[in-house]
Amino acid sequence: MTTNSTGAGRLERRMARGAAFLGSEVAVLGGAMSWVSERHLVAAISNAGGFGVIACGAMTPELLDAEIAGTKTLTGKPFGVNLITMHPQLTELIEVCAKHKVSHVVLAGGLPPKGSLEAIKASGAKCICFAPTLALAKKLIRSGVDALVIEGMEAGGHIGPVSTSVLAQEMLPEIANDVPVFVAGGIGRGQAIAGYLDMGAAGVQLGTRFVCATESIAHPNFKKAFIRASARDAVASVQIDARLPVIPVRALKNAGGELFTQKQREVAQALDEGRLAMAEAQLQIEHYWAGALRRAVIDGDVEHGSVMAGQSVGMVTKEEPVADIIATLMAEAAQALEKKAA
Repeated sequence: MTTNSTGAGRLERRMARGAAFLGSEVAVLGGAMSWVSERHLVAAISNAGGFGVIACGAMTPELLDAEIAGTKTLTGKPFGVNLITMHPQLTELIEVCAKHKVSHVVLAGGLPPKGSLEAIKASGAKCICFAPTLALAKKLIRSGVDALVIEGMEAGGHIGPVSTSVLAQEMLPEIANDVPVFVAGGIGRGQAIAGYLDMGAAGVQLGTRFVCATESIAHPNFKKAFIRASARDAVASVQIDARLPVIPVRALKNAGGELFTQKQREVAQALDEGRLAMAEAQLQIEHYWAGALRRAVIDGDVEHGSVMAGQSVGMVTKEEPVADIIATLMAEAAQALEKKAA
């Protein structure tokens, strides 16, 4: 960011803490999206001055090893890895990150299991966690987490029940001085980034906005679905049985949503009949999502697969390079801060 305007200067100052923490030019994290956030998009985000994050998802340690190595061939800039806390091989995945000297590890999907935070920090990496509530945020800070992401229900993929604006108002005044906090969920324009920075955020995380980047390997059908969609097309899945701890998933409305409801019924019936244990039932639901997402992202079946998208999808209007997306967002944020200064 080399513009000399008042707005650009204000933006640079507000993003300085987050950018210094990430080792990037701008404090913009790429949201980790399974099948989408792989080496090409991750490297492109880092090369454009942001901070790319590999979505490990259900990858084995061997696959993650190859993905990190592949990303390193495409960028010399820092990037992170997002690990799911419920992954059965979490310890081995942390070891793979340590072997590659990954600078930042993001833990998602629940409280970090015992020893995981310590293992990440022992490798010299910074640990970033998601904080769905203020109480959990404070607990994570006490545990020694280096930064937090607060993500509202407008986001795509697995979501919580509270909106981004409410989380930001409730949490930023309480915790933003303790650790860098990145705000996520429903951010599609730079004006929103400027607003959250003004509230004390160190930076932001965006996922949906990067799906249609030229460098994204998402299937052309997947990208077309995003470009055609409006905010109201990105709906949350419904839980049909209270015993199944189904975390709602926000995705574009399609026949895949009906298939998921059907899958829940099958799993609930298997539980009733004693054919499945609860842990196995949970795993089946998670595997269902992983498969449904792959069908849409990689195979292009946007009717029966899961087209996970945040409500900012209506602001995705064309396929364009990552560098252009980031430049537009930064110009909009600088302009908003300039107006405020006037």
